[in-house]
Amino acid sequence: MRSRYLVLGATFLLSGAWFPACAAAPVVPPLTLGQAIELALSSNPSLRVAGHSAAIADGARLQAGLLPNPELSVLREGVQRAGRTQTVQISQPLELGGKRAARVRVAELDQTLATDTLRVTAAGLRADVTAAYFEVLTAQERATLAQGALELANKARSAASRRVAAGKISPVDESRSTVAAAGAQLELATAQAELAGARRRLAALWGGSLPLEQPLILPEPTSLPPLATLRAGLESTPQLQRAASQVAREAAQVRLEQAQRMPDMAVIVGSKKDTELGRSQALLGLSIPLPLFNRQQGNLLSALRRAEQAKAELAVTRLELEQGLADAYQRAELAQLQLDTIRTGMLPAAKSALDATVTGFELGKFNFLDVLDAQRTLSQVRTQYLNAMSERYRALADVQRYAAPDQTESTK
Repeated sequence: MRSRYLVLGATFLLSGAWFPACAAAPVVPPLTLGQAIELALSSNPSLRVAGHSAAIADGARLQAGLLPNPELSVLREGVQRAGRTQTVQISQPLELGGKRAARVRVAELDQTLATDTLRVTAAGLRADVTAAYFEVLTAQERATLAQGALELANKARSAASRRVAAGKISPVDESRSTVAAAGAQLELATAQAELAGARRRLAALWGGSLPLEQPLILPEPTSLPPLATLRAGLESTPQLQRAASQVAREAAQVRLEQAQRMPDMAVIVGSKKDTELGRSQALLGLSIPLPLFNRQQGNLLSALRRAEQAKAELAVTRLELEQGLADAYQRAELAQLQLDTIRTGMLPAAKSALDATVTGFELGKFNFLDVLDAQRTLSQVRTQYLNAMSERYRALADVQRYAAPDQTESTK
């Protein structure tokens, strides 16, 4: 009796019931799309580079507002004490024509451009994370469907083996079922490899070198705002704001080059001493260069041409955003229509047809070619569904890339 209790006690301990906390597996929380975007915005290397550019522009703005340094010069005339003179003078350049204010304005607009570039990079990164996140979700769905297809193929192979053993069908059908199961196994391996690659590409957006291990969850389906609303907000997109800032910057550069045509003046103050007589004389003078040859003609012409180029680039950017937004919106609507059609009609019908064909094959009502044809049809429908889902995800990411950020919050 005592040995019996010992055995029961050992069984109880080994079963893990005595230490339920040790037996429980750790639960990994899922990674939401918003968390993935925040993680990329805080850790992406390209975004850090753009942030450094903005910091560099701050230093350039500080430098642009500084006054020119004065110059100290000492001149001694003669080597003998008799007749030797020594001159000490300070020269202070004075910028005329509003050069300093124009230079500061250009530096301030360079700051704005750097900030706008940072916002453009962040918007592009947000869209890239969205596309990569949905790519992982699509790969997950593809792997799940491949696993289901493998289970169906194995079920059909088992049924074929039983019917061959019963002498009801030819062994050729069993060979076909084996080939179909092997093909399904290969598709599953391919889908799992694609899933691992998609997870690795998503993790790379925040500097990760290993595939993402956390599970992902599909965001709640939301509808896009009307296209007219998205178009009305194009002026507030980071891309157009950067292009507009570039136009303002080039216009400020033109004003700076115009100011550079005014020659600067230097005020000279000093003293000249005769060492033999011990007398000193005060010096006061002005120095102004004569703009006879170099009047900044070439720099001004280049600045005017760059200003015109910036205006043309603004128009091109606006046109590209309008066309890209319209194309992405149309792709999203078409993909959603395909998803609705496949989900509500084609997919249930193909699944029902395959189930009925497999059941009929087990009962001897259909041959194995009918099973293969039903499997092929279901696989094609599932492929169309995955392609439509992937296309909608990419289209939503492109809409987010082209539209204003506050108008695409619902697509996240």
